[in-house]
Amino acid sequence: MSEFSIRRLDAGSPEFSADLDRLLAWESVADQKVEGAVADILQQVRSRGDAAVIEFTNRFDRRNLESAAEFCLAADALQAALDRIPANSRDALQAAADRVRAYHDHQLQSSWQYQEADGTILGQQITPMERVGIYVPGGKASYPSSVLMNAIPAKVAGVDEIQMVVPAPDGQLNDLVLAAAAIAGVDKVFTIGGAQAVAALAYGTDSIARVDKIVGPGNIFVASAKRAVFGQVAIDMIAGPSEILVICDGKTDPDWIAMDLLSQAEHDEQAQSILLCPDAEFLDAVEASLEKLLKELPRASIASRSIADRGALILVRDIQQAIDVSNRIAPEHLEVSVDQPEQYLPRIRHAGAIFLGRYTAEALGDYCAGPNHVLPTSGTARFSSPLGVYDFQKRSSIIYCSEQGADQLGRVASTLAQGEGLDAHARSAEYRVKSTG
Repeated sequence: MSEFSIRRLDAGSPEFSADLDRLLAWESVADQKVEGAVADILQQVRSRGDAAVIEFTNRFDRRNLESAAEFCLAADALQAALDRIPANSRDALQAAADRVRAYHDHQLQSSWQYQEADGTILGQQITPMERVGIYVPGGKASYPSSVLMNAIPAKVAGVDEIQMVVPAPDGQLNDLVLAAAAIAGVDKVFTIGGAQAVAALAYGTDSIARVDKIVGPGNIFVASAKRAVFGQVAIDMIAGPSEILVICDGKTDPDWIAMDLLSQAEHDEQAQSILLCPDAEFLDAVEASLEKLLKELPRASIASRSIADRGALILVRDIQQAIDVSNRIAPEHLEVSVDQPEQYLPRIRHAGAIFLGRYTAEALGDYCAGPNHVLPTSGTARFSSPLGVYDFQKRSSIIYCSEQGADQLGRVASTLAQGEGLDAHARSAEYRVKSTG
């Protein structure tokens, strides 16, 4: 592991704005070479279907598939995995799923209508998507929480069918991932990954039905493929590296705060961990805790690189300035580790998820608190929201004119259409207008 280091910044410095911009700078998933390779894969799958999926899966995942049936997981395989895992793992998955489902039940939107005085009815009809695809990293990786967070909101929304793709490099599948799919109610599982899996979901093949939306995390090839198929299907987001920003008043145990920062840093070298505090001595204490606790982590080399390259301890004037800086950053995860944190909630404008109080570790949100852990990154919390039930529902406008309403609205529409030079529009509206002669 390289020697420990983390940058220190002062929000009162004249150079702070430029320093912060450099700290936040991150290259997106756009990569010309990757995009070229992905474009070829998408085209091949679109034109050759299952044959191309098999070819790319054998090449990239070191499989020996001969037919599409071999990447279609048997219906009873999910329940078998659930039965195989240890009881404590099964109980933890179920407890997390119950909490995620209970939270997302509150997000369910309903259709509505209202009637105007002349009898015209206006409203909105809410309908679920018919079919969605969930991408889950596979192989030795185990992300059962990702299955729960992506599938359960879709189920709550009433989606007819959930298809999950999960790569199985060298034929390896993770029982926890399959067990989570069983608990979440995933309907079909295909053991494929990469850009070819995204293409299969987006365009459809003989074995895989085309979906309406693709959600879930993946590597740069998956992210590039999702970007490329957007428009053919909907996607959740193009996610950047994981982020945490902690606002602390200096009264929380520095080990707690340091470990919260490390919980994101261990994701990958580009993850970002930032602490804002008005107490310089507390920043010193957290820095010492970081150096001490890093040595205990199995993923210390990853976390130390993340902390050194993209981490920061920032001295602020007070908590209000900390909130101002946080709003500028718009972090994925925001911890407010202060006394009476709820008093600051109305001032927080931009954050994917807000964790209030000294006892609310961000890691709880990753697994079992209930709110979704699929969150906007790289400042996109300025205009984006967490994944939710609403992402799997569509809204259709309802317009039902009475005779009187058609007369009144027709006159208005005709005038506006004539102003735009659209004669057929005007005449269409006028046909429903009562004759004044």
